[in-house]
Amino acid sequence: MNSREQHDRMANAIRFLAMDAVEKANSGHPGLPMGMADVATVLFSKYLRFDPKNPLWPDRDRFVLSAGHGSMLLYSVLYLTGYPDMTVEELTRFRQLGSKTAGHPEYGHATGIETTTGPLGQGIANAVGMAIAERKLREEFGSELQDHYTYAMCGDGCLMEGISHEAIALAGHLKLNKLILFWDNNSITIDGAVSLSDSTDQIMRFKAVHWNTIEVDGHDQAAISAAIEAAHKSDRPTLIACKTIIGFGAPNKQGTHKVHGSPLGAEEIAATRVALNWPYEPFVIPNDVLGEWRAAGERSVGTREAWEGRLAAADAAKKAEFTRRFDHKLPAGFDAAISDYKKKLAETKPTVATRKASEDALEVINGFIPETIGGSADLTPSNNTKTSQMKSITPTDFSGRYMHWGIREHGMAAAMNGISLHGGLIPYSGGFLIFSDYCRPPLRLAALMGIRAIHVLTHDSIGVGEDGPTHQPVEQVASLRAIPNFQLFRPADATETAECWQIAIKTTNRPSGLALTRQNLLAARTEYSEKNLCEQGAYTLAGNADAKVTIFASGSEVELAVAARTALEGKGVSTRVVSVPCTELFFEQPDAYRKEVIGNSPVKVAVEAGVREGWDAFIGPEGAFIGMKGFGASAPYKDVYKHFGITTEAVVAAAEAKLS
Repeated sequence: MNSREQHDRMANAIRFLAMDAVEKANSGHPGLPMGMADVATVLFSKYLRFDPKNPLWPDRDRFVLSAGHGSMLLYSVLYLTGYPDMTVEELTRFRQLGSKTAGHPEYGHATGIETTTGPLGQGIANAVGMAIAERKLREEFGSELQDHYTYAMCGDGCLMEGISHEAIALAGHLKLNKLILFWDNNSITIDGAVSLSDSTDQIMRFKAVHWNTIEVDGHDQAAISAAIEAAHKSDRPTLIACKTIIGFGAPNKQGTHKVHGSPLGAEEIAATRVALNWPYEPFVIPNDVLGEWRAAGERSVGTREAWEGRLAAADAAKKAEFTRRFDHKLPAGFDAAISDYKKKLAETKPTVATRKASEDALEVINGFIPETIGGSADLTPSNNTKTSQMKSITPTDFSGRYMHWGIREHGMAAAMNGISLHGGLIPYSGGFLIFSDYCRPPLRLAALMGIRAIHVLTHDSIGVGEDGPTHQPVEQVASLRAIPNFQLFRPADATETAECWQIAIKTTNRPSGLALTRQNLLAARTEYSEKNLCEQGAYTLAGNADAKVTIFASGSEVELAVAARTALEGKGVSTRVVSVPCTELFFEQPDAYRKEVIGNSPVKVAVEAGVREGWDAFIGPEGAFIGMKGFGASAPYKDVYKHFGITTEAVVAAAEAKLS
């Protein structure tokens, strides 16, 4: 075959696998895979460094399909290039229960899927995070161990979503020149022409945030190659705008919204087979074409072996450190370091806000674990996320460990997912709890993927005070607790904060959030415990199992619960206090432990400066709840607590009312 014919047949293999899989499933999006098949063919056959037989090679290039609805493009390429777990049988089971070929790519379902995409724009920000990780690790370990590109592919929908601007603005500012974004510029969305809703000059937009931009015919293999090679020489991230025809090759539907998200139908597929000279049965790839694709899949074996040689020849300490990080192992002695710190806390019994307690814990953690990379959404003095080890990362100096994300909570959280997925670093960031709403899609995706990303969420309640109801989170704690596989911590004091950080750092298969106070709190834990009591999610802080009243509380309200217990005990009412730093962990405990902690007190009271949702699991529908039923108010925080009846006196009164 000549080069052009070879390319066309390789690209058509993607097109027909995609259209046949969508047709068999009677569901899916054939338009993007058909339109971007030429770009994918050039990228995977000539430029992308990957090895299907060693898919987790740390210095591989990363490929992110941000426009995840076009998943059959990725699945087709993974099969064609020889990833062992992406078989033709999996392609025939597209969108079926239990298959690796879900409707949108899902991290963990098959090797070669670098991230879960689908919610548009998330993949762009994931790719920015991956490029940040590569740049940071290259600074630390040298280009002999980290020196790869991050490629992403997006559509108009990704670029319309607001997260895209947060992500590309940061990438341009940081000069992430090893980030290359392909835009499927086909002028079509689900409703019809892009012009129905948008007239943005995307080229000018990217130039405005300091990207290199290149425009090409997305069906011209030579132009695509030239653009990639030019991007490799750029000192900025590059947008390659690929002018394509959606559903390329379908004679009656190409170029229209009818091919975006629906099967082509048997008649149109038959016509496409004629138009593209593809006389093969569904899911059949001729040997010559499959052979070319499998050769493309083996193209980087030598590159990977050379990298392994460099790793083997590296200084023993550097090799051990690099390997440890990518194996998701912590430095030896981490638990002992936290234990030593807890002993100091038991001695000093500090009265501090948990945001400050978090900073103090991070001072220990960041000093012990070199791979933490911190940051804040322009709230560093409020979040207390920058410790003495955290020099700022700048566009010209990535030797630091602290990211100034700017006022970009959404992009920050999604980029953190990319950093975590890349490997070698543990990302944590800071923001206000109220703005976790801006982070919610990437928080949910981190939980869905089961990856470690840690979010410091300060100003966690009506304790924010004067900033008022717009900044006082009321329902956010309950809503974050509702995300499956997300663990939200609301520690009561410095010791619980240290324990919650210890858990979050050690948990590699789920994200964490730490809801922390602005106001100072008394020490709830005054004696050293070697055991991490927060690991069980809830525990008896004070009192006996046979108490008449049990008060459940989290965070700042544990202090109220302890004071209420003192008052009730003074009145002859036996009272127990249960601290609940993490409901998710508690409900994962054995039944016997959960029953023991909830106990059999005839009166159960819960107190939290938020809404009641979730607390009935502890107190039952007849239990008393001291908390919020609406939004907050602007005033000094003690006045706000008193105004809404979240006080020691209110807890005591509620218990007495239930006892009478």
